[in-house]
Amino acid sequence: MAGTALLGRLTWQLADVVDIVAETPSVKTIAFDVPGWRGHRAGQHVDVRLTAEDGYQAERSYSIGSAPDSSRVELTVERLGDGEVSPYLTEELRTGDQIELRGPVGGYFVWEPSQYEPVLLVGGGSGIVPLMAMARHHAATGSDVDMRLLYSSRGWDEIIYRDELERLSANGVTLVHTLTRSRPPGWAGYARRVDAELLAEVGPSPSERPTIYVCGPTPFVEAVAQALVHLGHEPERVRTERFGPTGG
Repeated sequence: MAGTALLGRLTWQLADVVDIVAETPSVKTIAFDVPGWRGHRAGQHVDVRLTAEDGYQAERSYSIGSAPDSSRVELTVERLGDGEVSPYLTEELRTGDQIELRGPVGGYFVWEPSQYEPVLLVGGGSGIVPLMAMARHHAATGSDVDMRLLYSSRGWDEIIYRDELERLSANGVTLVHTLTRSRPPGWAGYARRVDAELLAEVGPSPSERPTIYVCGPTPFVEAVAQALVHLGHEPERVRTERFGPTGG
């Protein structure tokens, strides 16, 4: 399928902006209609290219948040103050505009309903995006695979997809939040960074041989992956995707 094509074989195509939704004060989901889109796998990403009037071009990669069965391609973008692309996507883009996309890309950080083993998704901040595609796909296909999502956010107002995550938690995905900086009054959930103790408490045991997907800022991903291996999870079953602090 398209996602297995070599990057050199993929071509840029115009995508029409059909909807924009504010997820948090700094994050927006942008829905695109991509003519001739052949579908994607949960966890893949696309490349976005912007071209200025003087010909200068900037490219960035963004995970696809929509499930593979969706007719639209949805990208959830966090605005970075020093970024070249994310400020335009989150502040300037309007319904009816067009941008260039290339993809889908990636075949390693993907989940398929045919996988029978338990799944642990661990996300930090906007690292939730490809994991959300997996959770949505799990719900849409009626999968009975044990899927658990541990999501670390700085505060309640910074939880991306907050309401939809609650709905998914009522439809087969076990959801656990941890808030690292601020908590609302009466918060009874976790209030610390993701560590080995927390992973052992909420995740499947190594003996169950789960497939684990970890996505977020590089320091977060490295710390979580190391903790998982320390707990006894097989390194080859821990799949990671990370992004740096700048350049968006």
